[in-house]
Amino acid sequence: MEFIDFHTHVYPDAIAPKAADSIRVFYGFGEEAMDGTAKTLLERGDAAGTHRFVILPVAMRPDRTRHINDFILSEVASQPRFIGFGTVHAAMDKLMEEVEYIQQTGLHGIKLHPDSQVFAIDDERLLPMYEEIQGKLPVIFHMGDHRFDYSHPKRLRRVLECFPKLQVIAAHFGAYELYEEAYGYLKDTDCFFDVSSSLMFMGEGVAESYVNRYGAERFVYGSDYPMWDPAVEMQRFLKLKLTESQFEQIAHKTAERILNL
Repeated sequence: MEFIDFHTHVYPDAIAPKAADSIRVFYGFGEEAMDGTAKTLLERGDAAGTHRFVILPVAMRPDRTRHINDFILSEVASQPRFIGFGTVHAAMDKLMEEVEYIQQTGLHGIKLHPDSQVFAIDDERLLPMYEEIQGKLPVIFHMGDHRFDYSHPKRLRRVLECFPKLQVIAAHFGAYELYEEAYGYLKDTDCFFDVSSSLMFMGEGVAESYVNRYGAERFVYGSDYPMWDPAVEMQRFLKLKLTESQFEQIAHKTAERILNL
């Protein structure tokens, strides 16, 4: 079976361990052995049997956005197994210029992490971007940390109602730690979900129930490296009691549809 890992992060080698540690500090947990380098992602991805990886950057500062997007472009150019997304920050002076740059350079989508970037999914500064990219580029959101309101699924629903052609992946089963609230807000929308950073907390039975309730065709696979070891996350995923068709859908078919592969 082919696997596309739709949720990974890599950093320049010189700062990768520090960046990976900062993520673990933000959440208070994570896999300390994962150093955030592309080399380790490929090694552990090979151990997992993963074929391709979607690389998702996050701009913590507005003035670093172009530098981060250029880093992703360089990683994609050097490794054909990588599929790059770009990032923006709501506080950027030239946000729409960066969106145009992302489209022109061939990056496949946009990643936003509202909780760590400290702006809401439905921030009015982002609305022109959603208007521009709907029907053109997918956007993936970190979703649903109970400590913050920035990424609450109610905010995503507002955006989806305003921009019905916007292709969205709501990470972590639609809301990390707020799964049932996410289901209430998102079950009748057209958004997608990923399974990253969830399986170890939800348990197999709960994860299976959400896959069946939403439909496997709305899910992509993701490990959330370097938070977690891709090989271990793959084992968790393959333990789920799903049909062969559901596994195929989540492993690569939904991702291929979103990415037009």
